[in-house]
Amino acid sequence: MGSMKTIPFLSLEAAYAELQPEIEAAVLASMRTGWYVLGPEVEVFENDFASYCEASYCVGVANGLDALHLALRAMDVGTGDEVIVPSNTYIATWLAVSQCGAIPVPVEPDIATYNIDPKLIEAAITPRTKVILPVHLYGQPADLDPILAIAKKYNLKVLEDAAQAHGAHYKGKRIGGHGDVVAWSFYPGKNLGALGDGGAITTNNPEIADRIRVLRNYGSRVKYVNEVPGYNSRLDPVQAAVLSVKLKYLDEWNARRASIASRYAMALADAGFLQPAVPIWASPAWHLYVIRTKAREALQCHLAAAGIGSLIHYPIPPHLQLAYSGQCHKARDFPIAEVMAAEVISLPMGPQLSAEDQNQVISILGDFKP
Repeated sequence: MGSMKTIPFLSLEAAYAELQPEIEAAVLASMRTGWYVLGPEVEVFENDFASYCEASYCVGVANGLDALHLALRAMDVGTGDEVIVPSNTYIATWLAVSQCGAIPVPVEPDIATYNIDPKLIEAAITPRTKVILPVHLYGQPADLDPILAIAKKYNLKVLEDAAQAHGAHYKGKRIGGHGDVVAWSFYPGKNLGALGDGGAITTNNPEIADRIRVLRNYGSRVKYVNEVPGYNSRLDPVQAAVLSVKLKYLDEWNARRASIASRYAMALADAGFLQPAVPIWASPAWHLYVIRTKAREALQCHLAAAGIGSLIHYPIPPHLQLAYSGQCHKARDFPIAEVMAAEVISLPMGPQLSAEDQNQVISILGDFKP
């Protein structure tokens, strides 16, 4: 085993190296414009990303959390309002709600797909509910049609957290314009990742797009004229230049992820792990390849001993985080989220993962005896 090479969970260096000449030329060109906040680079990327997402508008912001927060603000979510969120997600989904003074109301996932279960949403709606906030977890689309139908029935808005779903399709249509607003993160490890933080929203609603444009820039559209109490949350033009280059390769890189996912699925079919379940209508972005096992700690040690990186997404569900101790949630309140937190493990996944390296990962997984 000692002679085996180390295989990282994700190699950002390899992703950079593949596009290095183009990325460096784009960054240099951006720096030479003398325009370092918003401006033409950001507008070009916003237009291209809106088109890619089959949405009318894109507004670039500083990061994925701000995308969620400003979207909620633009939909008038405030103190005392409630927003329905998945019980299992990265904590940013909940934090955005809390930043508005609103209350995240958790709903359990469908145990097969790990995405919010539409059948459980109606029971969580109260007169204070304003928004339903599904997450396309691990890059797999949530079941949007029933969610949108419930929102319509109760006159609620839908904000999609697509931080992991760049390029995913729901029923043949790209994620990016099903709900009222879609929030994106361009954190470096994402399918479409910047060389630093970045985020955006896409929407088909011109009024919401306009409100977010004003909110991201101190509440101002004309310098020194402030219409609302805004924020400073703007996509950096250098990052926009990087994202414009990478957007051209997103579909190709996602196709590589999909072939890696299908190789895992076939090779691990009888290995004793619970594999991802993909509904017939979903075409995931395969941001992560997540399996489940009751012997997770032993498996992670087994992989680490062979030099293979893995991660846990996520070890503590939001309702059990110290940050939410004030909401009086207890252990076993959301048992599906807690089972997932105890059993999920993410295997190496990324467009630069070679077949040789993946075969090594599969071989080591095959040797695992819990």
